[in-house]
Amino acid sequence: MKATPVAMSWYSLRYGVIPDNWWIEYAVEQGFRRLVVADINSTSAVFDMMRRGQKVGVQVIPAIDVRQGVERRFTLVAQTWAGFAAINEWLTGYLHSGEPIPMRAPALEGVFAVYPLRRDWFFSPESHEYIGIRPHDLSLLSASPWRYHAQRLIAWPVMAFRHKRDYNAHRLLRAVDLNCLLSKLSPDQQASPEERVLTADELRHAYDQQPQLVSQQERLMDSCCFHYTFGQMQNKRVFGTSAEDDWQLLQQLAEEGLSRRYGSETPELRARLQKEYDIIVQKGFVSYYLIAWDVVRYAAHRGFFHVGRGSGANSLVAYCMGITDVDPVELDLYFERFINLYRENPPDFDLDFSWRDRDEVLAYLFERHGRRHTALLAAVNTFQYRAVVRELGKVFGLPKPEIDRLAEGDLSAHNLDDISRIILRYAQYLHDYPNHLTIHAGGILISDKPMSWYTPTFVPPKGLPTTMFDMYIAEDVGLYKFDILSQRGLGHIRDAVELVRENRGETIDIHDIPRFKADPAISRMLSEGRTMGAFYVESPAMRQLLKKMGCTDYISLVAASSIIRPGVARSGMMREYIRRYRFPEARKDAHPILYDIMPETFGVMVYQEDVIKVAHYYAGLTLAEADVLRRGMSGKYRSREEFERVKSRFFENCRQRGYPDDEAAEIWRQIESFAGYSFAKGHSASFAVESYQSLYLRAHYPLEFMCAVINNFGGFYTTEMYIHEARMLGADVQPPCVNHSRELTCITGRTLWLGLGLIKSLEAPLMERLLNERETNGPYTGLENFYRRVRPGLEQLKILIKAGAFRFTGLDKKELYWQAHWLLSGEKPKSTQPELFSEPTVDFTLPHLETDPIEEAYDQMELLGFPLCSPFDLAVGLPADLLRSRDLPDFVGREVDFYGYLVTIKPTRTVKGERMYFGTWIDVDGHWADSVHFPQVALQYPFRGKGVYHLRGRVCEEYGVYSIEVSYMEKLGIRSKIEV
Repeated sequence: MKATPVAMSWYSLRYGVIPDNWWIEYAVEQGFRRLVVADINSTSAVFDMMRRGQKVGVQVIPAIDVRQGVERRFTLVAQTWAGFAAINEWLTGYLHSGEPIPMRAPALEGVFAVYPLRRDWFFSPESHEYIGIRPHDLSLLSASPWRYHAQRLIAWPVMAFRHKRDYNAHRLLRAVDLNCLLSKLSPDQQASPEERVLTADELRHAYDQQPQLVSQQERLMDSCCFHYTFGQMQNKRVFGTSAEDDWQLLQQLAEEGLSRRYGSETPELRARLQKEYDIIVQKGFVSYYLIAWDVVRYAAHRGFFHVGRGSGANSLVAYCMGITDVDPVELDLYFERFINLYRENPPDFDLDFSWRDRDEVLAYLFERHGRRHTALLAAVNTFQYRAVVRELGKVFGLPKPEIDRLAEGDLSAHNLDDISRIILRYAQYLHDYPNHLTIHAGGILISDKPMSWYTPTFVPPKGLPTTMFDMYIAEDVGLYKFDILSQRGLGHIRDAVELVRENRGETIDIHDIPRFKADPAISRMLSEGRTMGAFYVESPAMRQLLKKMGCTDYISLVAASSIIRPGVARSGMMREYIRRYRFPEARKDAHPILYDIMPETFGVMVYQEDVIKVAHYYAGLTLAEADVLRRGMSGKYRSREEFERVKSRFFENCRQRGYPDDEAAEIWRQIESFAGYSFAKGHSASFAVESYQSLYLRAHYPLEFMCAVINNFGGFYTTEMYIHEARMLGADVQPPCVNHSRELTCITGRTLWLGLGLIKSLEAPLMERLLNERETNGPYTGLENFYRRVRPGLEQLKILIKAGAFRFTGLDKKELYWQAHWLLSGEKPKSTQPELFSEPTVDFTLPHLETDPIEEAYDQMELLGFPLCSPFDLAVGLPADLLRSRDLPDFVGREVDFYGYLVTIKPTRTVKGERMYFGTWIDVDGHWADSVHFPQVALQYPFRGKGVYHLRGRVCEEYGVYSIEVSYMEKLGIRSKIEV
C-alpha cells in the first residue's frame, strides 16, 4: 500500500514550480490511481488536471493549501462536489474581505481538514480534522502529544520540487515575491527542501514503519468521489421565468427583427432562420442569446453605442435581434462557424462598448444575474524572459546598468560572470511560468449554479469577483463566456454624433449602415487611404493596403480587415491577394481546388473560415476535425493531443487523395502561418461596419469627428497628430483659453478650442472651479478678475499664463507674469473663497515686453507635449527648397533627399530575425510620407525620438503607394529658446 501524493503545482504562484500537466504523467508513470491537488489559496490547476487525469484513469481530488502569507494553516480537502463548492465559498469570503485566515479550519459538509504537524500546537480535534504526517515528520512523531491520537494521523506526503533546480527556482521566486535579496531570504519564507517528489517505491519505503498512516489516508481518499463531465454547458439555463418563455421570447424578437431588417421574407431567409432555431434549441443556447440581447437592450436604453462582433456575427438570429449589425446573408457567413452540432468549443458573443460605458454595462450584468452567479474571467500573466532577467538581477543585487545589459542581450562570453550565467539559466527556466492572475480583456461568466461550484473568486482592482481559471479552462468546464469589451473607437463615434448635434444642430442616424455603404465620399476616402482617426483603418499599414487595393466598397474592406493581420501577411498571401484583386488575369495562378473553395477571395485563405473550408473540402477532414484544426492553430490548443491527431490526418488524407507532398506541405504552411492570427469573417465584417460609421462622420463632419477622436485619447497616433489632421481638414486650432475651453477639446463653428485637460500639471480642482465660476457668473474680463473669482495659487496661475489661456486680454505673457506676481505678492493665498467686494487696484507702468514665437513653441511643448506651430519652423539646417510627398511619383527608382517630421515607427523583424523599421512622416506641407529601414541601415542610423529628420534613399512604388527605401538618416537640431 502506498500513500496518495499531495501535489503542489506552479499555480501556487511565486512558490510552486511544477507544471500542472507534469503531475498526471508522474501519476501514470508511478502507478498512482489518485492525486490530491493542493495549491496555495488557489484552485487554478484543478480542472485541467482533472480533465487530463480522467483520460488516463487518475482521479484528481481537489484541495486548497490554506495559508496566511506563506504560513500553512491547514489544507481543506473536498470529498464531494458540494464540499468543493463549500471550500470555494469559504475561501472567497476571505479573499474578498482581506481578513486574516484563522488557525482552525471551518467545519464544512463534505470537507475534511489536514493540519501540519507542529511542535508547539495542540488541540482537541473534531471529526473532520486530521494531522498530516509528511515523510520527514516521522522522526518527530514519537515526541509529539499527537502520538496519543493515532486515529487522527494520516500520511500526507506534500510534494513541491522534483530536483535541486526546482528548489533553487522556488527560492528565487520567493525572493522575487518578497522583493528582497536572495541572501536575505529567511527560512520561514521558503519551503523545506524535504518536500520533494518521491517515487512510488520511495513513498512506500518512507511509511513502511507506520503503515496505519497510509491506511487511514486511504480510508479518507476512498470517501472522495469526483468525476466531471467536460463539455456540457453550465451557463445560466433560463433567462426569464421558464425555458418555454425564453423560447417564445427569442422567436418573437427574431421574427420582429427579420421584418425590420429585410422588409419582406423570402424562402431563403425562412430556411436559414429555421435552421438556426433548430441548432440553438438543440445545443441549449436560447438563454445565451437572450442574455446578450438584454445587454444590448440595456445599453441602447442608456444611449450607449455597441458593436456585436466575433463569430456571433455569423448568426441571422443575432442580426435580427440587434445583437450585431452584420448581415450574414449579404456576406454569405455560414452559421456553423458560430454554433454547429460538431463544434466542440463554445460560441462567443463579443460585445464592444465605449471605454466610458463598459463599467456600467458590467455592473448591470452583475446586478441582473447576481454576484453569486456572475464573475469576470481571469487570465494568467506569465513571466517573460527579459522581465525575469530583471527580477533575478535585483534578487542577486546586481547594479541597474548590469541588469540592463543582461536584459538587452549583451551576452558575449567574456563579459559573463558566474552570477550572470545563473541569472540567464534560471530566467530561461522560469520563462512562461505563471506569475499572477489578472483579468481577461472582456470575459464574463454567468453560471446556472453558484460560481463557487467551480472556483473561488478574488477581487482585483477592478472590484468585481474574478475566477481563478482562464478562458481555456472555462471552455472545458462548460462556462461559455460573453466578451464585454471596451474600445475608444465607439467613444469617437458617440462623441462625434453629440458634437454634430451641439455644433450644427443635426441629428445623425449612425446605424443607417446601408446608406453609408453606398456613400461615394466614403468610397473615395477608402481608395485614397484618407482614413486617419477611423476605427481599425487608420494605421499606416492599413492606409497603404487600402490604396494598394484601390478599396472602394464594404466587401473589400471586410477582406482588408483580415488580410492586414500578421499571419496572412507573413504567409505571403496578403501580397498575392492584392495582386489577384487588382489584376483579374492573375487569378488564373490560383490552385483550381482552392479557387473553387474560395472564389470570393480568389483562392487565398483570408478568414478563419477558410481554414475550415480547405481542411474539409481539400483534405477531406470532417467539420469537427476542421474546427479542431482551426482553434489548434493558436494559443494553448496547439499542444493539445487532438490537434496533433488532426494534423496527421490532414497529411494522410492528402496522400490518399493523390496530392503531391510539396503541394500539401505548402497549403499546410499557409494554414499554419496565419490561422492563429486571422479573423473570422464575421469579426472582420463587424470591424468594417464600425469603420464605415467612423468614415461617414469623417467624410461629412470632419472637424467634429476629429474633436471626438482627440477627446477619447486613444487611437494609433498621438494627440498632436490628430490636432494636426484637424488643422489639415480646415480647423482653426486655438490653444486652451479660460473663456472658451472646457476640460475636453470643444468646437464652435470651425474653431477647435483645445481642452484645459491637455495642460500638464494643471490641477483638477482648479479646473473645476474655473469652469463652474465661468458657468455661473460669465466670462472673465482679465487676469485680475480671474484671480479674484477663482483664487488660484501662483504656480497654477503661471501655468495658465504659460499655456496662453489669457490671450483674450491682449497682453503679452511677460506682462501677465508681472501682474500675477503683483496680485499674489509671491505668497500662496490664504483662502479659496471669492471676495464679496473688489478693492481698487494700483496702476503701474511696465516697459514693452514681448514673447518670441520660439518661446511660445517651447512653452507649448512643455505644457501640451507638442508645439502648435509647424515643427519645421523649429528645425535647424533645412534647405531652401524641400521635396514634397506629392513629388515622390516623379522620382521612382531615383535617390532623393527628403525632410520629414516623424509621426510613428513600426518595428518588425525579417525572416532572419533581424530588426527593421517602417517609418511614417509628414512633409513641410503636412502631408504623409512613408519610409522603409532595412536592418543594416536601421542599425547604422537609429531613430532618435520626435523631430524633423533628413532622409536619403531610393523612391519605391508598389500598386500606387510610394515609399523611400532609406540609406541615410540624420535628425536635425531645433532652434534654441530665446531668453529675455
